[in-house]
Amino acid sequence: MVRLAVALVCCTACIVGVVQAQDSKPESSLTVNPVYEKNCAKCHGKTGTGHFMAGPSLVSGKATAMSPDEIRTIITNGKHHMPKFEGKLQPSEIDALVEQIRAKGKQK
Repeated sequence: MVRLAVALVCCTACIVGVVQAQDSKPESSLTVNPVYEKNCAKCHGKTGTGHFMAGPSLVSGKATAMSPDEIRTIITNGKHHMPKFEGKLQPSEIDALVEQIRAKGKQK
């Protein structure tokens, strides 16, 4: 009986965790996205606000005015000093970054 109760509590905790993860807003997920932290934060900053003489702000008016396709193209093919991430990131990872960057800009 104790095992059943423990199993029930564990299952409930897992379900709550999954529901909360699905409800998390994209604008808050950019800066905690491991792909962003590993590949983007060094130049664009931990919060996406950019670094002087490095990557530009991802929350600026210029960035938020870009279409999803423009952002996707820059991430995929690179631009100026930014390296291309085609072949380094999965298309789904690039799509998630695009969505999160656009949401982060709208949050501002």
